Amino acid sequence: MNFVPRVLLFVLIPAVLFAVPWWVLVGSAAAGPLFWIGSALFLLACAALPAGMLLGHGPAESDAASLVGDTLLGVGWVLFTWSVLGVVLRAVLAVAGVHGAAGPVAWGVLAVSVALVGYGIFEARRVPRVRTVEVPIAGLGRGLDGLRVALLTDTHYAATNRLRWSERVVEVVNAQHPDIACHTGDLADGSVAKRSRQVDPLGKVSAEFGRFYITGNHEYFGDALGWIEHMRSLGWQPLHNQHEVVERGGDRLVLAGIDDPTGTGLPGHGPNLAAALADAPAAPVLLLAHQPKQITAAVEAGVALQISGHTHGGQIWPFHYLVRLDQPVVAGLSRHGDTQLYTSRGTGFWGPQLRVFAPSEITVLVLRSAER
Repeated sequence: MNFVPRVLLFVLIPAVLFAVPWWVLVGSAAAGPLFWIGSALFLLACAALPAGMLLGHGPAESDAASLVGDTLLGVGWVLFTWSVLGVVLRAVLAVAGVHGAAGPVAWGVLAVSVALVGYGIFEARRVPRVRTVEVPIAGLGRGLDGLRVALLTDTHYAATNRLRWSERVVEVVNAQHPDIACHTGDLADGSVAKRSRQVDPLGKVSAEFGRFYITGNHEYFGDALGWIEHMRSLGWQPLHNQHEVVERGGDRLVLAGIDDPTGTGLPGHGPNLAAALADAPAAPVLLLAHQPKQITAAVEAGVALQISGHTHGGQIWPFHYLVRLDQPVVAGLSRHGDTQLYTSRGTGFWGPQLRVFAPSEITVLVLRSAER
């Protein structure tokens, strides 16, 4: 019963995504051969997008197809966004009595879109900037004041070979001299056999009190158990609804991790904060949870700080408005009752190799004691 609606959605989204740009750039602004060539290109893109996504992210797992589908998705979104703004601009000009603006607006939309795609590719593929944030933690003892937590998340190692990028990320992380290193999920898209070479540099991350990893939703789209064991083999400790205690100078911090909600389809998986905190000592809790919306349970449990990813900060403007419909926060430090939440924009990117007005980050959270 769900098959027909899903197929219709799969076809309608590309149709809408390319229909508006076609009208702005071709249908209302081109004539003669340009009209027919432009129309043919948009029809080809409209067909290639769902085909590429299905073959690339479906059972076939074709890297070539995913590169085609992902690229068309990103470029299509940029064109759609600025074409909508182009339609608005034309309407405003028409009301103001300015006619014949279809051609200039079309060229303007095309120029802005090309520039943003170029900028977006550069931002997505660059080594992320370091973002350092001081976070006061109620109840944190002086012995742990200044504890440095390096956060990686949403690396999404996939069809594009980012081995050198991965090595550079590790170099940058180690240069921050973290006490704790965390990866809050969406490690890779694909099997361990296909992506492990890109992931393996993470084994060289250095952190005095340990390296900790939790699953994101994308692990559960593929081989979650394989990635958990692979990260363990690299020296990262998976926190599968469990906790560890960090102690320095006689003061303690509980470091807990829970599964992503999508893990409920795998026996024994799914978030269980009560299990993660079972027998934990009386100390502030730092919780690793992939999705910001898991903050509800964290607040109820009295967690001091939750760190998450998942949102990518929207990745391609203005997609963050849609993300906000599903998540309480898109990026940055926020407070929810007595619990704080830090949401990273992510270290890598998913799908389209584009980041537009949502730069990636390597985050260093410096925990501060209120008693200092």
